[in-house]
Amino acid sequence: MTFNGLGTNMDNLWRLSDARSRSISAENPTGEKGRGGMATEGTGARAARDLGKGWKVSPCIRLEPGESRVLADVDGPGAIQQIWMTPAGNTRFMILRIYWDGAEQPAVECPLGDFFASGWGPYAHVSSLAVCVNPRNGFNCYWQMPFRERCRITIINIADEQATLFYQINYTLTDVPEDAAYFHAQFRRTNPLPYKDVYTILDGVEGRGHYVGTYTAWGSNNNGWWGEGEIKFYMDGDEEFPTICGTGTEDYFCGAWCFRADGEYQPFTTPYAGMPQVIRPDGENVSQQRFGLYRWHITDPVRFQQDLRVTMQALGWRSGGRYLPLQDDIASVAYWYQEPPAAPFPPLPGRDALEVI
Repeated sequence: MTFNGLGTNMDNLWRLSDARSRSISAENPTGEKGRGGMATEGTGARAARDLGKGWKVSPCIRLEPGESRVLADVDGPGAIQQIWMTPAGNTRFMILRIYWDGAEQPAVECPLGDFFASGWGPYAHVSSLAVCVNPRNGFNCYWQMPFRERCRITIINIADEQATLFYQINYTLTDVPEDAAYFHAQFRRTNPLPYKDVYTILDGVEGRGHYVGTYTAWGSNNNGWWGEGEIKFYMDGDEEFPTICGTGTEDYFCGAWCFRADGEYQPFTTPYAGMPQVIRPDGENVSQQRFGLYRWHITDPVRFQQDLRVTMQALGWRSGGRYLPLQDDIASVAYWYQEPPAAPFPPLPGRDALEVI
């Protein structure tokens, strides 16, 4: 593939390109060349009243209850290269959507926190190649997102309280190769999982593409270990049995032996996999253990030619050395690329079904 400014890494960082770098923020909401820092009104206007234009007049936006904003509307061809956001508000109630090439249906539809591997709300440090969460709730995404005609990014605040969002969307205007697929991310939640049901991370995908990641916010509703279940990838006509079958939940997320060391769950964050968040009972109102886990298939994408379905069992242990099908609170984000863009997603859960309770 001819180098065009997409997929830059340490191996080709020295190569020149005709790509043009642009950036969208509250200071330059259109991303136009030479238009940064020109705001005369904004959330920082009072602080900058003695300094004037160019002195951080509009560093962020406010979102009233029910308010939706277009964060980016860019004509292509090009690619989103990095997104930074710092929210103040309920991140399960801030819904991020991304649309490609004029589509009416989003290819990304996800609560903001879950998209950035932070589904439970409290801050947890994430240090990975695809997503970084830095002190304190500095959300960063490095998924490459090429588009040919248009990219539109929106955010809506479905909470009853005002929210604040600092953001910067860095992108390039450049030619897009013919074999470039479209980035997708889909959120799901089941609480509680019905007894003996299998949790579905993703289904209904048709076309050609590759699966690149999973984030899971897992709430345990039973005593004991919760991660014996297998992840399964059904692809290209698989029916009862999958082509890829894992050996256990902690194995899929690249851990072992219940993620424990010295008798306790050990949070960890690495370039490709991690369990950065462990929320422990506090002896008062926080009664259940909760976990945030991610697994990026960057070096081992799961490639499919026709269709894809991804499921995860929820299994613990009961008496007699028998498996116990769990009825846990499980939310997930599936990340994948495909061509053409996906069919409409299942409806996002309502606010009460999204809420972390």
